[in-house]
Amino acid sequence: MKLQIRSLPRLGMLTLLLALGGVSPVGLAENVPPTEADITHVTANLLEGSQFLQLPLDDELCGRCLDLFINTLDGAHLLFLQSDMDEFDALRPGLGAKTLMAGDTGPAHQIYTRYLKRLTQQAAFAAQFLNDDKFDFTGLDSWQFDRHDSAPPGNLTAAQTLWRAKLRGQYLEEKLAGTPVAKIAPRLARRYRRKLQIMEQLKSDEILGLYLDALARAFDPHSDYLGHPEGENFKIEMNMSLFGIGGALEVRGGYCVITDLVPGGPAANSRMLKLGDRIVAVAQDGSEAVDVTGMPSSQVVELIRGPKGSIVRLTVIPADAGDSARKTVTLVRDAIPLADEYTKAAAINLPQAGGPDLRIGIINLPVFYGKGEADADGVSADAALLIKELKQEGVQGLILDLRHNGGGSVEEAIRLTGLFIPSGPVLQTLDPDGNVEVGISPQVTSLYQGPLVVLTSRWTASAAEIVAGALQDYGRALIVGDSSTFGKGTLQEVVPLKKFFQQRGLGAVHVTVGKFYRPSGASTQLKGVLSDIILPSDTDLPDIGESKLPNALPWDTVPPTTYTPLDGLRRMLNSLREKSQARVAAEPAFRLVRKKLELAKKFAEAKWLSLNEADRRREQAGTDEIAAELKRIALAKAVQMSPAHYITLADIDSTRLQPIRKPAETPAAIANVEEVNPDEDIELSEAENILADYIHALLQAPSGVPAAARESKDPTSDQKSARQD
Repeated sequence: MKLQIRSLPRLGMLTLLLALGGVSPVGLAENVPPTEADITHVTANLLEGSQFLQLPLDDELCGRCLDLFINTLDGAHLLFLQSDMDEFDALRPGLGAKTLMAGDTGPAHQIYTRYLKRLTQQAAFAAQFLNDDKFDFTGLDSWQFDRHDSAPPGNLTAAQTLWRAKLRGQYLEEKLAGTPVAKIAPRLARRYRRKLQIMEQLKSDEILGLYLDALARAFDPHSDYLGHPEGENFKIEMNMSLFGIGGALEVRGGYCVITDLVPGGPAANSRMLKLGDRIVAVAQDGSEAVDVTGMPSSQVVELIRGPKGSIVRLTVIPADAGDSARKTVTLVRDAIPLADEYTKAAAINLPQAGGPDLRIGIINLPVFYGKGEADADGVSADAALLIKELKQEGVQGLILDLRHNGGGSVEEAIRLTGLFIPSGPVLQTLDPDGNVEVGISPQVTSLYQGPLVVLTSRWTASAAEIVAGALQDYGRALIVGDSSTFGKGTLQEVVPLKKFFQQRGLGAVHVTVGKFYRPSGASTQLKGVLSDIILPSDTDLPDIGESKLPNALPWDTVPPTTYTPLDGLRRMLNSLREKSQARVAAEPAFRLVRKKLELAKKFAEAKWLSLNEADRRREQAGTDEIAAELKRIALAKAVQMSPAHYITLADIDSTRLQPIRKPAETPAAIANVEEVNPDEDIELSEAENILADYIHALLQAPSGVPAAARESKDPTSDQKSARQD
């Protein structure tokens, strides 16, 4: 997720240095490079002295660190034997004190050395097995693809049994994908050798980075150790000038999962990748793919990166499919555009039965960026320009699309919320000492007062949840989309280590120092923001969300702040929900989305895959049939769409707007012009219908009802009242 960078609210540098147990900048200012122990000592003390929960770095927490480090290397629990785990357990007693006082990293290198030994054994076994086995897939056997919660193999023989099952699974996947049989075994053997070569080349500082990152994540899932390359990457990402394919990755259960797609980047533009997709192999153009399952994300990133204009091929398991599904996506690496180049709006005429068209606006905000210190130099100022243009276009309602917004600048989120409400509290931030800071929108009057729908998904997170939660508390907008947003309600700070060592190139510590709360007092942490109207969606999966991350902070509340909620929306919500539910129930596309969700949940719960080729082909055919039918419906609907006009920031001064939805005679004509994303298109279409219902309800509502007369009950069933007189 994209996070805010700002100065530490609680700890000044002097306090931090005192917290480091005697370390001073004077003692570390000589031109002698700090040792691994020095970096570990400072990082450990910094984490203990500044993180939100104020947890002591004791043996229990260091035990979590070891578990996370082991899972970083062997998340599928296929390599380390039970005897290895017993040996690692002996490292736990006294590890907290050794880490804090001496910066001891011996356990990291001991575990990594054993990892290379087991990886070497696995590669050798794979080469032999692939050379000898006849690979028959007519039986009733299966393999367990998800071993995240499974016990380690008891001995080497048991591990080889698991390796054999995985190899058979990989062989069948290649066969189902159409790879010629003669090429499958050599290809898989090369993958295992290449993976071993990559991991053998890890330098000592890279191993340290993996270990310290595990130490930070032992406190909570959003604290990180950013080694020098990772620290630079974070800064590049925040400045929105990233080169590559435009995505962020995170290791979960041995898989590298796509957690962010930068709009305008090659990955997003391909429309072939989605958040939650799992990358299982990476290949350079003309080269064999490298198996990246079980590989740390930093190494996967290095494989994916390359010169501008070069080609990379990703083999992925789609987020909404089972492990039997594989697809290969070819991308051309390119520069990622600046944020203001893809922040845009659209104005459309929505036909209405028995009446004139409704003119509505859509604003797509994929991230809350800030391009400078000035108030008029971020996403809120850009959105204001787009809203003004839409108002000149005569829109009667507005959709704010935050489905792919993973967060960004908190200040920009507060300013943007202020475009829709009068000056008032938007956010409450709790620091480790229990102090609450209230973020108030700076605008005296709102820029847009008309009907508003906020479209969200499970991937809507952090600063985007602040906006959605505040607008829901105020009764200012209908929240429409997945059952809930991601649930990341924490604030992180970046502390460069050069402040302690007075040297550059040492990376930084990314530490959680606060929690976010809505005006109602309810945290956005863990539970996220619940939708007023839920739409079936292929992103509404149980494995997506803060609650699935290890060591996530809990949900709680603070006292509500004083603000004036509005009235009308709450009273018409049931009627709007019922109308939407009736349309969704009758819509064939939504029925297909529900089938996809059911299959995805079934695969996720099973954790096993059949190794019977006929069964797998029937399974894949059923999944492909659903996807093809869903796309056919989407293309047919696209033919009937009314013209729409987009507005980019570059077009604001233009007198003519260019159509982005053009009526076409056949679905094939549309398919040749633009690749459709059926799941997202039908969600947006239903959000437009909900907004139309909202507009009509307002036109029919009696006038003169005071805005503040709304009941003070919170918009969600399990979150506190927002009203305080």
